[in-house]
Amino acid sequence: MKATRLNVVVTRALPEAVETRMKELFDVELRDPDTAMTRDELAEVMRRCDVLVPTITDQIDAGLIAQAGDRLKLIANYGSGIDHIDVATARQRGILVSNTPGTVTEDTADMTLALMLAVTRRIPQALAELQAGKWQGWSPMAHLGGRLGGRRLGILGMGRIGSAVARRARAFGLQVHYHNRKRLRPEAEAELEATYWESLDQMIARMDIISINCPHTPSTFHLLNARRLKLLKPTAVIINTSRGEVIDENALTRGLAAGEIAGAGLDVFEHGTELNPTLLALPNVVLSPHIGSATLEGRLEMGEKVIINIKTFADGHRPPDQVVASML
Repeated sequence: MKATRLNVVVTRALPEAVETRMKELFDVELRDPDTAMTRDELAEVMRRCDVLVPTITDQIDAGLIAQAGDRLKLIANYGSGIDHIDVATARQRGILVSNTPGTVTEDTADMTLALMLAVTRRIPQALAELQAGKWQGWSPMAHLGGRLGGRRLGILGMGRIGSAVARRARAFGLQVHYHNRKRLRPEAEAELEATYWESLDQMIARMDIISINCPHTPSTFHLLNARRLKLLKPTAVIINTSRGEVIDENALTRGLAAGEIAGAGLDVFEHGTELNPTLLALPNVVLSPHIGSATLEGRLEMGEKVIINIKTFADGHRPPDQVVASML
């Protein structure tokens, strides 16, 4: 199949440079205005396109895949996470799935450290006082936060992003600990100066900061459940730039409100845009609207990988970033 004949549907607006290059290579339908497609709209385009380019806001479940037309042969996801796509059902239908690994690593790791600093140094509270015109000048006891250096950081998920967080954490003087499905190689542990914990329970009970950097899978849903959250020290802080479903958000909110957990920095939420009003009102919580990967550089890199995956497929080869069973 020639690339010029491929019908590609993009579900959200992408950077202009990415959209323009796609138009040069493929028969592309762009999304204008930038709103999420409805389920009916997704079903309609999946019945007639060769390639679908969805984002995390598109739930490509078994029901939608069952309605896909015979032409759909590739779902080229714009993003690294694939928990919004039923990859197993797609494979059964002979539909390949690709993603954009590595493109969000550095940006998400930066955001993780930014949230650590925001929570521990109480930056939003200080800004709010300043912006409200209530700041009366410097005082020895005003806006006291805590120092990152010397604290124990427990990283849950030591993949690309977790490792990038660890490298940054060492520069801030944090002691790096981690729990992972598989232990890192000795040389990788030595490079990161990271201590491995086979027991998640034992690790989180001893940490000052917990950073969630694992993907959302059936096995990680509510990995930090009410029981585990009770194990945290009352001075501990939780940072989540991965997926909201990894934490039992109601239990986390109760712990934060009761003073059983010192603070949290959250870039993702269990129920998407439906935020817990109590969580919004807590003074010891810093919330950001899923901007961990939101840099222009990152978005362009994601687009470049999507284009390479589609072009490689169009040329009759396996997409370099095809999602395979061992990754699930």
